[in-house]
Amino acid sequence: MQPSAKFDSVQTVKSLIRSGKQGALATLMPGSGDPYCSLVNVATASDGMPLLLISKLAIHTKNVLADPRVSLMIDERRAGDPLEGARVMIAGRAESVTAPALEPVRRRYLLRHPSAAAFVDFPDFSFFRIVPASVHLVAGFGRIETLEGARVLTDLTGAEEVLAGEASAVEHMNKDHMDANALYATRLLGAADGPWRITGLDPDGADLALGDATLRLPFPERVTSALALRKMLVALVSEARAKTS
Repeated sequence: MQPSAKFDSVQTVKSLIRSGKQGALATLMPGSGDPYCSLVNVATASDGMPLLLISKLAIHTKNVLADPRVSLMIDERRAGDPLEGARVMIAGRAESVTAPALEPVRRRYLLRHPSAAAFVDFPDFSFFRIVPASVHLVAGFGRIETLEGARVLTDLTGAEEVLAGEASAVEHMNKDHMDANALYATRLLGAADGPWRITGLDPDGADLALGDATLRLPFPERVTSALALRKMLVALVSEARAKTS
């Protein structure tokens, strides 16, 4: 079954992964190779790779350390029949996150899951990223497709300035421009009003959160500099305000 002509499967997958908070992680039991499935919290790295914070005491972590092949399913958690909602299955390999990538991964994960601050420094917990080999999308009739994993990742080439300034930009937006965050969520994404926070910024878009709710705000064009990012955020506020009026 092929997706309809107007359906953008790549953007749908990116949005599902970026806005996901939980997922079903499938690993392989050592020796028998039997599948083992568990529920895990999920965030994303700057390039869109799923991030996990898991304990060495957990069966799924022991499985990953023995065989890094995994799959992760993320769905949109819509009301009603969950089978009517979109979901994506990511097949790939779990890799341990080490310095220098550890600091930004930790920051992005804790912005998505603040409660993890209570145990993130426990010695048995470690961060892993899932490097996707392929993704399988199910988003309704005529909207089923399998894609190469690289197609759904964010290109970070030339965006070093955005990555270096992400932490300060996120802090600035959440401290001084909560009204803008709310406009993004309500007027551009159709969400309920509230104190929305930005949890991540990357060349392709912004991630927002309010309690258990998460959203992905895609940018209309890729940004690779701090100035371009600022201009994009200002332009999106103007667009949102125009819709308000």
